[in-house]
Amino acid sequence: MSIVLVVNSGSSSFKYRLLDMATEQVLASGLVERIGQRHGAAHHTVHAAAFASEGSTGEGPAPTVTDAEYSWDEPIADHTAGFALMLRAFDEAGPSLADHAPVAVGHRVVHGGVRFFEPTLVDDGVEINIEDLARLAPLHNPGAVQGMRAARAAFPDVPHVAVFDTAFHQTMPPEAYTYAIDRELAAAHRIRKYGFHGTSHKFVSEAAAAHLGRPLESLRQIVLHLGNGASMTAIDGGRSIDTSMGLTPLEGLVMGTRSGDLDPAVVIQLARRARMSIDDLDALLNKNSGLQGLAGVSDMRDIVQRRGDMEPFATLAFDVYIHRIRAYLGAYLAQLGGVDVVSFTAGVGENSAPVRAAALETFGFAGIHLDRARNDERGRGIRVISTDDSPVTVLVVPTDEELEIARQTLEVAG
Repeated sequence: MSIVLVVNSGSSSFKYRLLDMATEQVLASGLVERIGQRHGAAHHTVHAAAFASEGSTGEGPAPTVTDAEYSWDEPIADHTAGFALMLRAFDEAGPSLADHAPVAVGHRVVHGGVRFFEPTLVDDGVEINIEDLARLAPLHNPGAVQGMRAARAAFPDVPHVAVFDTAFHQTMPPEAYTYAIDRELAAAHRIRKYGFHGTSHKFVSEAAAAHLGRPLESLRQIVLHLGNGASMTAIDGGRSIDTSMGLTPLEGLVMGTRSGDLDPAVVIQLARRARMSIDDLDALLNKNSGLQGLAGVSDMRDIVQRRGDMEPFATLAFDVYIHRIRAYLGAYLAQLGGVDVVSFTAGVGENSAPVRAAALETFGFAGIHLDRARNDERGRGIRVISTDDSPVTVLVVPTDEELEIARQTLEVAG
């Protein structure tokens, strides 16, 4: 069996998913959270695929099976204790890791800098390098390293692979990733655009090409990953040539709580006039801006509902959000010299018909024609929402970063 365990570690939590890569089905998934706090918790789901065949005699229809959910509430001192609790969840709830032993463990790492441009087998040196890159991603990389060390202790006999969110964007040309500041200062402090959500952008662009039955190398694509965090990427022949996020995930689109693009002088003015500290500004731009700052709520569903009720702040927030998307879409049309496929993904992109409609409303001149009825229909899986005669195909493509990590992990681990 080709079982892969995927781990996505944060500073005080980690998510995991166990996949059978022979069928690419999820066997189990879970979340261990509030690590290091007084009250920890673990949530474990055994998916139907793990026991769909149980009870079958091979005759007649297979029995109906559903997911089974379990929870534990207890203190979790650190990531090592968290992984011990995860192993206990597998022992007590299943599926048995004795029968479904991982052949490899894949780890999501947010920032790989310029050192890591492809999935990488983890050893002590790689851990040290990822830890060193924490200066570029202080909220993400330290947790990834803690989870990696705990996972390597829990699964010492299988290869571990780090998959980096920034890796897909290493194909950007210098003119796309270079900031126009003093070059020596930039080089000394690694200041450049790196881009994020790369695992999702890669998965979606390849899934779109496969769905259309067209060679990835022949397509010019723009992918809109619209969730609480949001980014767009221009992809030419399967290679990222530009993306909206930058040195950090703060640059680019308006997001749930992040400001996106901002005149740098705003930060200077707030420091001088409002006497805001670096930490104050960090919290403002990352946690109290975006939709949250404009309308007091960060969920696009709330924004759309309040906009329908003519609430002025929600209406403005929606308009600012769409204005920024259109600006990037227009820019990427120019960078690509036209586009063949536009794909929406992630929570907002997959589920918000009003956002998709508004984002594309002005792009008829570029051959992008949305079918309103298709756009308004809810569905599962990849679906076309453009008109049949639209020169540009518009898709909704559910993303699956864990599956992409598992694929890359299995490929690297052999």
